[in-house]
Amino acid sequence: MKDLRQSGSLKALFPRATGPDFQAVLVNTAGGITGGDTVKINARADAGSHLTLTTQAAERAYRAQPGQVGHLQTRLAVEAGARVNWLPQETILFQGCALRRSLHVEMQADATFLMVEPLVFGRAAMGETLTDASFSDRIEIHREGQLSYFDRVTLQGNIASQMARPNTGNGAGAMASLIYAAADAGAQLAPVRAMLPDTAGASLIGDDLLVLRLLAPDSYLVRQSLIPVLNRLTNDNLPRCWMT
Repeated sequence: MKDLRQSGSLKALFPRATGPDFQAVLVNTAGGITGGDTVKINARADAGSHLTLTTQAAERAYRAQPGQVGHLQTRLAVEAGARVNWLPQETILFQGCALRRSLHVEMQADATFLMVEPLVFGRAAMGETLTDASFSDRIEIHREGQLSYFDRVTLQGNIASQMARPNTGNGAGAMASLIYAAADAGAQLAPVRAMLPDTAGASLIGDDLLVLRLLAPDSYLVRQSLIPVLNRLTNDNLPRCWMT
């Protein structure tokens, strides 16, 4: 690790490595994000290095005051021959939340990038229903300075009703997006598809970009489906906090 700067409620811990990756576990000591908060994460993997970033536990987007919005902004750089795994655990949306989340990735031509971002629409075990919430998510991946992937999701108001629609979520209580940008993405497509439930799909966008979207009734089933895929794509080096 070349240098580290951290301030506010977000801290980074560095568990003893069990594989080739340098691992960092992010901890939000505030316990969540609410209106008016801004959380920024910036990381770079220098040439030839391997970096895995994850979170100690699920992030929580709490109720915001009227007119206030919480922001979670992540920027990652992956230099030549390097690899970054961006593997945060679930983000749980609470009733009344207002969260704007963004991920911006800059990759070199021969770099590798793996990301997953699970999202939970209220805690099903607690009987929570999102009838008034706001969530916006933006993902940009640039390779050699050229935009190679862009995705945006916006949910506003009665999210439970929107996710109940057959052409939106068909009643799903949780979802996840996974992206694998690597030279072997094409070779991974068939094995990954074989692991997925009927409520998920994976496709290639170009020869080196695999994209997966998963819907499930709750966060437990999302995780149950994701872990075999992530184990495969990380060469069985998934962070231990994902396994608890």
